[in-house]
Amino acid sequence: MSHTNSLRRSQLGIPANESQLVAEAIESEADRIFFDLEDSLAPGEKTAARSALIAAVDDHDWSDTGLGYRINGTNTRWWHNDIIDVVEAVGSEIDTLILPKIRDAADVQTVATLLKTVEMNAGPEVGPIGVSAQIETAAGMNAVTEIAHATDRLEALIFGPADYAASIGASHGVTAYPGHYWHYPLSRVSQAAASAGLLAIGGPHTDPYDSQGFQQACQSEAALGYDGKIIVHPDQIETVNRQFSPTDEEAERARRIVDTYEATASNDVAAIDGKIIDQEMYRMAKRILSKAQKSGQL
Repeated sequence: MSHTNSLRRSQLGIPANESQLVAEAIESEADRIFFDLEDSLAPGEKTAARSALIAAVDDHDWSDTGLGYRINGTNTRWWHNDIIDVVEAVGSEIDTLILPKIRDAADVQTVATLLKTVEMNAGPEVGPIGVSAQIETAAGMNAVTEIAHATDRLEALIFGPADYAASIGASHGVTAYPGHYWHYPLSRVSQAAASAGLLAIGGPHTDPYDSQGFQQACQSEAALGYDGKIIVHPDQIETVNRQFSPTDEEAERARRIVDTYEATASNDVAAIDGKIIDQEMYRMAKRILSKAQKSGQL
């Protein structure tokens, strides 16, 4: 289903069995909402949560809100019914599946194969549904470039810091680390995503009251080419949307660069403020301009 909001700066997660949070989420400024069937639920809650997810989708209007949900990992007993039951029931409202703990390209391809079959059985109004792969294990990080190119359905790579730390046996003493604690994995995921033309999305900052740390995390990720962030609390939306949008000055400069480059004859040299506009500068400006237009800045 096509939604008017194609931005993915803020992606607000809701446990699939907490339907009372849905109305507030839809009324918020979050670019995307996703229901979680994985880490936020105990094993005994997962099957019933699928029914709650379906009911929540049926009970609300999603035409102005990008909607997805996170399935359980492909090494669990739940994941195939997470896809079959939900997509058959409300697949026409779903934009994206988030795939957790992806270990290799085969994990993504397995999901894509099942998803294609379920869409075919559900009818022509369903699909194609995109997928986002969470990189949150040592194996997944090792195979991140192959994962990024696994299927045409992939839209984004998401870094999952908490599970990744557990996977590599890292302590959580971020303040004791001499440098940016997540610089290497964040950079590696961003590079892999860019190599396949995918979005790069930062993982959650789980303490909604750590506003300074949250803002710093957003700034670091945006500087490394990230397009947005998973969030767990509506209070984080404003910061994320601001940090992952160009400033007004950046947007205006990008517009000038694009206009000047496109108006310059092919045998002439385009320049702005005394600097030559090469193809890379033009491509970057177009990317900034696109974000600014989608966010309503221009």
